[in-house]
Amino acid sequence: MAQSPLIIVRGGGDIATGTICRLHNCGFRLLVLEVANPTAIRRTVSISETLQLGSHNVEGVKAERIERVTDCERIWQNSRVPVLVDPNADCLGTLATQPSCIVDAILAKKNLGTTINMAPITIGIGPGFTAGLDVHAVIETNRGHDLGRIIYTGSATANTSIPAEVGGFSKERVLYATQAGTFRLMRDIGSVVYQDELLAKIGNSPVIAPFTGLVRGILRDGATVHKGLKIADIDPRLDELKNCWTISDKARSIGGSVLEAFLALQVRNTSL
Repeated sequence: MAQSPLIIVRGGGDIATGTICRLHNCGFRLLVLEVANPTAIRRTVSISETLQLGSHNVEGVKAERIERVTDCERIWQNSRVPVLVDPNADCLGTLATQPSCIVDAILAKKNLGTTINMAPITIGIGPGFTAGLDVHAVIETNRGHDLGRIIYTGSATANTSIPAEVGGFSKERVLYATQAGTFRLMRDIGSVVYQDELLAKIGNSPVIAPFTGLVRGILRDGATVHKGLKIADIDPRLDELKNCWTISDKARSIGGSVLEAFLALQVRNTSL
């Protein structure tokens, strides 16, 4: 692994983790860059949780928090993924080995600073990027026929803000903060909750389960939230408990497309 190409992944949420695990399992060296206080709700399958726990394991891929880029080599030698607080990718100026590829997997629905000249290969996941302008390739994230499609010219589908339908529920599945405040957890990931049951509180305001289902994702206790932040995901399928601890089909599809795009662009660059 020490001699393999270095790929930097910006973002460590559940969709990004599908890419991180795919690339790690193929033997690439990775460095994950995150904000200081990530707000991924599918915490059990998000590499970003490493920043809270110090280390985290998602489907056998082990990650460790680091405080400086010089710690990377030690982590790589142990076949693990280093995770660094560096939302602006400032480490690019201090890395001993420059990355072969940068993957922007922040999923902010807009570009937060990734440029096409940051690395020989740059890949943007989801809307907010234009292939050929600010990245070399874009990966479609909208569910449906084009999920995972690699776009080499143009952009992904604009954000629909409508979650995929599961068990007859769509936008009801995802809960958002109705106010700012401190999040207090009552029911954690993997719990069965019943319609109108108390899930959490923001300050003194209750967060109520909209229907009976499994808590597939929810913010950690004590998180500071702003109005409109995604705070929980309820799955109506009570027999799908294992999904709470495994990478989703969407994340795996996108991860496979990132791998293909990287390899294809490597070949293209070599032949120029």
